[in-house]
Amino acid sequence: MAAFKRPGELSASAFGLSFADRDVGGAAAAPIYNMNERLALTEQRRRLPIYAHRTQLLYLIEAHATTVVVGETGSGKTTQLPQYLHKAGWTGGGRMVACTQPRRVAAMTVAARVAEEMGCRLGQEVGYAIRFEDVSTPGVTRLRFCTDGVLLREMMQDPLLQKYSVIMVDEAHERSLATDVLLGLLKKVQRRRPDLRVIISSATIEAEAIASATIEAEAIARFFDTSNVRRPVGHVEALPAEGQPPSRSPALMSLEGRMHSVQVHYLETSTSNYLQSAVEAAVAIHKEDQPGDILIFLTGQDECEAAVKLLEEEGRRLQRSRLKWRLQPVALYAGLPASHQLAVFEPSPRGVRKVIAATNIAETSVTLEGIVYVIDSCFAKQRCYNPLTGLESLLIAPISKASAQQRAGRAGRVRPGHCFRLCSEDDYESKLPATTVPEMQRSDLAGTVLQLKSLGIDNIMSFEWLAPPPAETMVRALEMLHALGALDGDARLARPYGTQMAELPLDPPLARMLLASGEMGCTAEVLTVVAMLSVQSVWAPGGRRDVDDAKARFAVAEGDLISYLNVWKAWEESGRSKKWAITNYVMHRSLLRAADIRNQLQAHLRRLGIKPSSALEGASAFDQEALATVRKALAAGLFINAAKLTDELQVKLSDQDDSGASIYRLVRSAGGEAAAAKLRIHHSSVLFRCRPQWVCFYAAEQNDTGWYEMRDILAIESGWLTELAPHMYRLAPVNTQMRR
Repeated sequence: MAAFKRPGELSASAFGLSFADRDVGGAAAAPIYNMNERLALTEQRRRLPIYAHRTQLLYLIEAHATTVVVGETGSGKTTQLPQYLHKAGWTGGGRMVACTQPRRVAAMTVAARVAEEMGCRLGQEVGYAIRFEDVSTPGVTRLRFCTDGVLLREMMQDPLLQKYSVIMVDEAHERSLATDVLLGLLKKVQRRRPDLRVIISSATIEAEAIASATIEAEAIARFFDTSNVRRPVGHVEALPAEGQPPSRSPALMSLEGRMHSVQVHYLETSTSNYLQSAVEAAVAIHKEDQPGDILIFLTGQDECEAAVKLLEEEGRRLQRSRLKWRLQPVALYAGLPASHQLAVFEPSPRGVRKVIAATNIAETSVTLEGIVYVIDSCFAKQRCYNPLTGLESLLIAPISKASAQQRAGRAGRVRPGHCFRLCSEDDYESKLPATTVPEMQRSDLAGTVLQLKSLGIDNIMSFEWLAPPPAETMVRALEMLHALGALDGDARLARPYGTQMAELPLDPPLARMLLASGEMGCTAEVLTVVAMLSVQSVWAPGGRRDVDDAKARFAVAEGDLISYLNVWKAWEESGRSKKWAITNYVMHRSLLRAADIRNQLQAHLRRLGIKPSSALEGASAFDQEALATVRKALAAGLFINAAKLTDELQVKLSDQDDSGASIYRLVRSAGGEAAAAKLRIHHSSVLFRCRPQWVCFYAAEQNDTGWYEMRDILAIESGWLTELAPHMYRLAPVNTQMRR
């Protein structure tokens, strides 16, 4: 394994190797680009590794109810397998093939690529569906790419997925929450529909990972193996049209390796500042003046944008040099508008080297054309739910070896490449876990439990999980749903709230506040707030002072949720002007997206028989009673996340100008770990410099300092808690403070 010097050290080749050196018969060869990129699409598809196994795959799918496909990155399984099924007749008779993806960007980009290969317009024969967006045509679409969550919601209307002949669960190795739930449900569906074929696609990268990937694939295969399960007495097996049922023993097939080799390199000593080291590494690669784009893996939006700014400065500094290539830094993260995300996938102009600073959104599924070099920070933000506090932590943690191997594979999709890991080889071997903990075991399960209950699965504990969730998390989810009125005393779906909340494509707290708005006569206002909470961010990126000044123009003492109403009203009064949005540091595309979501949710409410209403329309600006109605409706979904200001104050002793951060405590905690959790208002909130006595928050995340920071805050009156949730809160007899 080639060792290389630390980024930034003065050297003709900062990594101790020359990118132009490739041993081909003992002679150095020029860098190899994708030899197939100028070929016709048909010829490109023939050269994919999966093409040689097309017949075998179709035979296994025909003969077995479940097929597990382990294929390395770049083998073509995501784009080609659905097309093979289409040509083999699995979409005949009006049936469809579904291919699920764990991420929205992957569903959109893969669908666009397949539509291009099939020579059809996206949304016709090939379509995609993500939450609040469906680009497909009923009766026309045959290949449908969607997120796991979308297919789960579809099962609420069609539990047996009758319109699908094949369900392909792609990227199963990521073990997302929705993927694990979907696999458990598909196993149940197959017992009623033996004609349904399930394909589970998993990926591996390095040769050393094949054994562990195979073990995981075998575990999935065992999970779906029902060959030894006895059918109930009197059960009649529904035979396919051919009259021969498929084998209930899953087939397992492994595809050969990546199309191109990737050399992996490590630092001699692990870096203490991976962001700066990543930028220095990218500049060092650029100075080699060899062709190829660069992909940098970082942990979040802030880091990606910071890396882009640093690279832009370096690019300007290098403009006078005689390098053949010009730097073009771009960011890729989940909060980026869809048009900007898709622009990242466009080929680089001639003479331009694209440097993409991305989160793990670029880790799987998507192919970034032209990537030759991957710089891996070996870190990612990982969300973990603590059922004892009911709060989440979003902390930067080392990635798993499996994720690191996936990231390295980005460099070998279309040509030979290099991966530079910003850690030492010893740290990689000793400090990185082999696999990532399944999301099922570190997430809030309230929404998942509600979905399962709505599908008629009352005994959640007996549900067949691929990775059983912690009992504490399940109990916490049941408690929350009961508090919101979605479950009755027997933990069954309550009517009407439970069934109505399950039909809304929202988190349970947001669904509950929408239902409360129908009772209180303020659906128009709550619809707006819920829609704006359903987009990634309302505020545009920019200087913190500029954005804070923009927020101040709309801020009110009642908090962020009411401030959103002011933003919406001003945007509407401007005629939904993009110029107005830019001037006020508001994301115009986010508001357009929120408007679309609002319309869809309004249609859901009409189907539920909830009439449109407004509390603020026609009311004066000083009508506190009308405003209190809206705030109560919002608090009806957020009362679980109520917090009270304490007399404690946290001050940075090292900062003489620090006025201190006010400390809040959860109201519902009666002691233990939840009572010990310290909360403060996040700097992005309009209440950051305020001290409201009582608040409810939509989200709170623990950061690296140990604080739980509250976002999307609503100021409330203390008496509302006992009014809205008397089953959960009561007044203490002595000091009238809230107690659970």
